[in-house]
Amino acid sequence: MREQKRLSLDWALLTGLLLLSVVSLFVLYSAGDQNSDLLFRQSIRITLAFIVMFAVARITPEQLLRWTPYLYAIGLIMLLIVLAAGVIGKGAQRWIDLGFVRFQPAEMMKLAVPMMVAWVMVKKPLPASLPTVILGTIVVIIPTALVIKQPDLGTAILIAGSGLVVIFFAGMSWRIIAILSALLAAAAPLGWYLIHDYQRQRILTLFDPWSDPLGAGYHTIQSAIAVGSGGLYGKGWLNGSQSQLDFIPERSTDFIFAVFSEEFGFIGSLLLLLAYLFVFGRSLYIAIEAKDSFTRLLCGSLAVTFAIYVFVNIGMVTGILPIVGVPLPLISYGGTSMVSMMAGFGILMSAYSNRWFMH
Repeated sequence: MREQKRLSLDWALLTGLLLLSVVSLFVLYSAGDQNSDLLFRQSIRITLAFIVMFAVARITPEQLLRWTPYLYAIGLIMLLIVLAAGVIGKGAQRWIDLGFVRFQPAEMMKLAVPMMVAWVMVKKPLPASLPTVILGTIVVIIPTALVIKQPDLGTAILIAGSGLVVIFFAGMSWRIIAILSALLAAAAPLGWYLIHDYQRQRILTLFDPWSDPLGAGYHTIQSAIAVGSGGLYGKGWLNGSQSQLDFIPERSTDFIFAVFSEEFGFIGSLLLLLAYLFVFGRSLYIAIEAKDSFTRLLCGSLAVTFAIYVFVNIGMVTGILPIVGVPLPLISYGGTSMVSMMAGFGILMSAYSNRWFMH
């Protein structure tokens, strides 16, 4: 009876994930110049991601709790290996090449960091005390700093966000929140000094992209034109002029929402956001239903991090956030990020399956 319950899936969440995966293939076919080879590779990656999700769903929350410190330590070691001998691509040193596969250890930390912070939080009674919050913050800062060093500001923001959400859910007092906010504000000038010149330029360009329309502002301007030109109903599948004429940069990865908006318009974009909202809401429901603090904190963080993913990507495409290189979850072309995200949904599936057996 217990085994059968553990292997059950949340079919509502699974349906939402399948729907977004199907949308991904339709949009990629258009964004990738109707390249059937690109579509085939993405299909393989989606299949692999779902296999990973089903495999992770078989792991009980109790097992995850035991494995958490080891996963976090392995992740830190791999981040150090990346800085020492990682593969350089597009001006960043983010990958480890094993010969038969190349992957980003930073993607693993999107799961390992919230797991480790939740592990720290539940060692003491909740709500979290100031020493526990400080320890949890240190757990977040170390991998975030290593990822910024690569440099990969977008992934670093997501890693930091996933860990800080756990700390917030652990029941911080407003006094602690005020102290951390003051420290963050005080450190902002230092952060501005430490980031790279091109990252500063992206932030400045956010306020006036037309100051450099063919350089730093090009991505923002062209994606905003594509989103706006879609109108209410869009130009139709495969008929987006901005995308088909190659004006949209990185249109199959980071800026794929611009392609979608141009072809399906405001109505299509609204429906896509509703699909994301459904997945987010269902994930939060699973987190609330979990029967132990570790799983509730972890699943709540995974749900909110997913929403942050969507907000940051659409925000940068529409010009309300700086460009940070964050893909649109489950839609953008890519392998490592999709697999890590589906592993996160596997944890949510496990929490749902084992919700009656947690103490």
